[in-house]
Amino acid sequence: MELLAFIPSPSQGEIDAFGVPLRGYAFCIIIGVFVAVWLGGRRWVARGGRAGTVADIAVWAVPFGLVGGRLYHVITDYQLYFSEGRDWVDAFKIWEGGLGIWGAIALGAVGAWIGCRRRGIPLPAYADAVAPGIAFAQAIGRWGNWFNQELYGKSTDLPWALEITRADDGRVPGTYHPTFLYESLWCIGVALLVIWADRRFKLGHGRAFALYVAAYCAGRGWIEYMRVDAAHEWFGLRLNVWTAIAVFLLAVVYIVVSGRMRPGREEIVDRDPDAKPEPKQDSEPASDADGKTGDGESGDDRTGDGESKSEGDSEDDSAPAKKS
Repeated sequence: MELLAFIPSPSQGEIDAFGVPLRGYAFCIIIGVFVAVWLGGRRWVARGGRAGTVADIAVWAVPFGLVGGRLYHVITDYQLYFSEGRDWVDAFKIWEGGLGIWGAIALGAVGAWIGCRRRGIPLPAYADAVAPGIAFAQAIGRWGNWFNQELYGKSTDLPWALEITRADDGRVPGTYHPTFLYESLWCIGVALLVIWADRRFKLGHGRAFALYVAAYCAGRGWIEYMRVDAAHEWFGLRLNVWTAIAVFLLAVVYIVVSGRMRPGREEIVDRDPDAKPEPKQDSEPASDADGKTGDGESGDDRTGDGESKSEGDSEDDSAPAKKS
């Protein structure tokens, strides 16, 4: 049996999902979102949160993240949509590929903040819960680039080289480094790292999320350096490499400063948004050691007609008076 000398690319970018044609890129994004919400929900409940909270907040975070990711891509690669001979309408065709993770995380965090504020829960705790799921979602989403035959690396003849068969948009058929696969495997490692570190060190106050960001950026830097698709460069480095370096440093600083200022893990207060506050109940009047109630009267010294007898009167009725 002859082994393949390369990884073949799909002959088309669509898959048949229960009889409905669906873009492979969009399918990978959808599956990634479901995995992130599922795992984030399990981790949230394990930390004392309510079931369904992660999904409720994802209703805000996911759309914001998709818009942010697309905006970052269009802004940093504007020549693909607004240069001569290009159609600016293509900027809205998100299913054809093109999401910047930096914009997705940034604007997705804004959506998550809105959802957390509405639920009355801390955003850092929520971010810690969903961090590994986001990494797994990225690992799955990267396979969308495989369907689109895009974002590959330099030419190579390694056994795991990726075969590119298309010749449009500047592509040259051949075998290249499968950078989509490298990043997918790296993201799986990042997710496992965050899960282990969170269990081992009880990370809180956003430090698990910051660890995910730092670890991802460390891998994205060298993977981005291998890519050959057109990109803006500063001082010989691609824009995304500079972004990875800057975000990595910010994440590391946050871990150090947060660990010193707010050690330990916060207690999650995940209230039911539909629950009504319980009415206050009047407390019973306290009694002191002599059996007196709050109004100064003794509860068990009262007579049947409502009058109380003093202790001295009770003694006079049963014993003769002493002579002086």
